[in-house]
Amino acid sequence: MTDPIALRNRFAYVKGAWDENLRGVPFPSLGEGTAEQKIERLELALVDEMRSRATPESAEQVADAMWGLVHSRPDSDPVKQRVTQHHEDLAKLGHRRL
Repeated sequence: MTDPIALRNRFAYVKGAWDENLRGVPFPSLGEGTAEQKIERLELALVDEMRSRATPESAEQVADAMWGLVHSRPDSDPVKQRVTQHHEDLAKLGHRRL
């Protein structure tokens, strides 16, 4: 079972990141499940929405913001895996030909 303080911290972090990066976008419905499952769904929704809104000009900034969410997590973490996938897309999006 996950530590309640760690869960609270994860929620606070994702809430802050949502407010900073997706101002005006309502939180998605978190559905049923444990607090950990709900927070993970919110984190996945955050990184997916950030990726969908990224532009060539913002790709690097978006990638950095996503990495801040997961950098200390193990590679097996589902949110870190999604961020890694998005990083590949953002690298291509942000690449400019000369």
